[in-house]
Amino acid sequence: MTGHAIAPRRVSFDWAGTELHWIPDEPTATHVINVLHLLLPAGERWFVRVFKEGLPLVTDPELRKDVKGFMGQEATHSIQHAYVLDHLAEQRLPTEAYTRYVDFLFEKLLGERPPFGLPVPTGEWLRFRLSLVAAIEQFTAVLGDWVLGAEGLDRAGADPVMLDLLRWHGAEEVEHRAVAFDMYQHCGGSGLPRYARRLEGMAVVAPVLAWLWIWGAAYLIRQDPRLAGRLRYSLREHNRAVAKGLLPTWRELGTAIPRYFRRSYHPSQEGSLRRAVEYLAASPAARAAAGAVGRAAMS
Repeated sequence: MTGHAIAPRRVSFDWAGTELHWIPDEPTATHVINVLHLLLPAGERWFVRVFKEGLPLVTDPELRKDVKGFMGQEATHSIQHAYVLDHLAEQRLPTEAYTRYVDFLFEKLLGERPPFGLPVPTGEWLRFRLSLVAAIEQFTAVLGDWVLGAEGLDRAGADPVMLDLLRWHGAEEVEHRAVAFDMYQHCGGSGLPRYARRLEGMAVVAPVLAWLWIWGAAYLIRQDPRLAGRLRYSLREHNRAVAKGLLPTWRELGTAIPRYFRRSYHPSQEGSLRRAVEYLAASPAARAAAGAVGRAAMS
């Protein structure tokens, strides 16, 4: 349990002034980060559905409260990233040819019932999907902490509205970094089978996420109307953006996996909760949301 109150913030963002290449002159870095918008609307709706299935199994009242807060935050993330997809479409960058596969992954392959009639017991299928959510949340916590300290994005003149979206989301990922793990530990059985399933979850998530990300970045760059086919995704351009501090290092991402494999591991070790809370207190979108709630309470 987090010991920190987790609650959704009903933020909103105005995309009217955000350029397609919201990191100026950096299309590769822009679109590598834009993959978040391709994955998260369907992915975070799926988180909420899986947790709704598991919620009746939660007997600890504090964990139950954290899980409900997590679900509220993830539902809000899904909605806000979906609005960015609408903004990309307005700028003549369609995403449906990619997102339909993401929808198929989360709605069909990882839906409430095992795909293709696989004879997996209902409880085991739920525990497996909870292990996937916990593994994904390991990466979102790492990415969230990275973006909060990514001064390279500020130096590059990144769009302030997009930065606020990413940092608000990143801060909430750090804020609830342990909830999915605690949910899995609570509902995932006990002993060696629970630990083995946790490893299995990461063994599935890490390569699939890497593949989806590279495919997504390549897709966005190929479809970008401003590039008109003059650029392709490449590790050389990716690594150039990493060197400028515009993307996390491979080491930052890769070392998250062996940490997670430690039997004694707990996600409370990831990132800085203090930095996350400080950003949430300063975020323009989060402050506006808090002000709206306050005005509604007084009316």
